[in-house]
Amino acid sequence: MKKVFILSLVLFLNPSFAAEPDSLEALLEQVKEDRVQEKQELLKREQKFQNARNKQKQLLNTALKKLEDDEKRSETLRKNYASYDQSISRQNAVLKEKMGALGELDGIVKQIAGDLDSIIDNSLVSAQKPDRDKILDVLSSRKELPSLEELEELWILAMDEMVESGKVVTFMGKIVTAAGNEIEQEVTRIGVFNAVSDGHFLRNLPETGKLIEPGRQPSERYQSMARDLENATSGIHAFPIDPTSGSMLALLVQEPTLKERIVQGGFIGYVILFIGLIGVLISIERFIVLVITGRKVRKQLKSKKPGNNALGRIMQVYEQNPDVGTETLGLKLDEAILKELPRIQRGLGAIALLAAVSPLLGLLGTVTGIIETFQSITLHGTGDPRVMSGGISQALVTTVMGLIVAIPLLLFHSFLSARSNALIQVLDEKSTAFVALLAEINRLRNNV
Repeated sequence: MKKVFILSLVLFLNPSFAAEPDSLEALLEQVKEDRVQEKQELLKREQKFQNARNKQKQLLNTALKKLEDDEKRSETLRKNYASYDQSISRQNAVLKEKMGALGELDGIVKQIAGDLDSIIDNSLVSAQKPDRDKILDVLSSRKELPSLEELEELWILAMDEMVESGKVVTFMGKIVTAAGNEIEQEVTRIGVFNAVSDGHFLRNLPETGKLIEPGRQPSERYQSMARDLENATSGIHAFPIDPTSGSMLALLVQEPTLKERIVQGGFIGYVILFIGLIGVLISIERFIVLVITGRKVRKQLKSKKPGNNALGRIMQVYEQNPDVGTETLGLKLDEAILKELPRIQRGLGAIALLAAVSPLLGLLGTVTGIIETFQSITLHGTGDPRVMSGGISQALVTTVMGLIVAIPLLLFHSFLSARSNALIQVLDEKSTAFVALLAEINRLRNNV
């Protein structure tokens, strides 16, 4: 009965034994094993608690050491503070004594701020970044000494202007068109040198932050460069820059156009152009005629039947006179060639004459221009060069126009003369061949 009670108690304390051994000896062995395992677990827990206690003790020692170090450092800082406080008092006294030397710095800062303010007002960057020179207005007009922050801001503004001078930037800006209308449009800024929009060059309107489109633009070559730069996304592109911030652009747009140059030549200039036009028309007509004649002659060389061309008409003379002598045939062929010469060489003399007259007319314009210049000097003196500019312009422009007309006409005359001489040479060769052929035929007849 007692054994049964112990077994039941063990089973109650450890239900996992319910399916375990069925004898008391086996149960006793298992209880012993469980006690050993439980003792091992207790030892592990005890070791864990000891490790935690050691760690806490170590943290406590570290905190105490840090507290001791902080107290020592605090004492050192108190001593340093007292020492520095005395040093600051002495330095403040020295600062008050030398405060007068800062007057020079104040004057230099005001001068730099004024100069930089003028640069910023006239800079193209101000059209992209308006109201960036407020600090300059303050520094150039205030009587108090500038602070360190203000000096740094002045330095940053100067550096920003230098950095922007090396950039090509596109932004939305306000533009005053040549018609006087104000619009907002995309603008491409090339450093601080030029600004373009829609292929047109722009000038800066100082102190307004706006750009103005001049009434006249540079030549199409420069406007084409501006359009290419605006449409580009990368790479290197040729573009003219204006280091004078618009002064060179103002002079460039005043350069006379081709029409204005012609007007400067006056009446003689118009006469030279008229002569040049007549010479070009004659040259074109002669070129067409000689090309057509040359094609017909080359075609006739391959054909034995005479056609309606210069060589064909010479062949007809040969075929129409089969029984004449060689000397008579030669004379008839020479006559036929002489009849063809006016058709081939017509207009060449006129081209040569016009080429010779053009520089003479240019010289005439030069002389009349010089006479007009001397008359202006006589009436108004040499104080104003613009008074003499009209005569000098006529003198130079007419000379240039005469040479421009004469040189191409001489080239045309030389080219057309060469082509006409080549045709005449073909006709002479064929006429000589016809005479030789007739002589050969007559010799054979005589032998028979």
